Amino acid sequence: MSVPDETFTVTPRPSAMGPYVLEVAGELDHHTAPLLTEAVNEAPFGPYGVVLDLSGLTFCDSSGITVFVTAHRRSREKGSQLSLAGVAPAQMRVLRMVGLDEVFTFHAGVEEALRTARPTRP
Repeated sequence: MSVPDETFTVTPRPSAMGPYVLEVAGELDHHTAPLLTEAVNEAPFGPYGVVLDLSGLTFCDSSGITVFVTAHRRSREKGSQLSLAGVAPAQMRVLRMVGLDEVFTFHAGVEEALRTARPTRP
């Protein structure tokens, strides 16, 4: 299922073994952030966690960063993990400026995130 907007999509990519992937594409702003929030709230934060594939993200404002932080909190509440994959250099620079590079786990791409996934301990 894909949640469309004119400039934004969130596509869940469930995996039988490994993390649950949410593929995010387009412009993430105050208009589209609720779509990602809904997808994060519906994601099963299991033992392998959730990966936000941001390789298709073309824009992210503070509303989007707030969704990332909220997703991180949810993963912690569930005893799970959250990873960000495919973060563009400009977006990474912003995340570093606000100190979130110390909070999130980053991967160059989804393939790396899937390859290195380890289950959390109960």
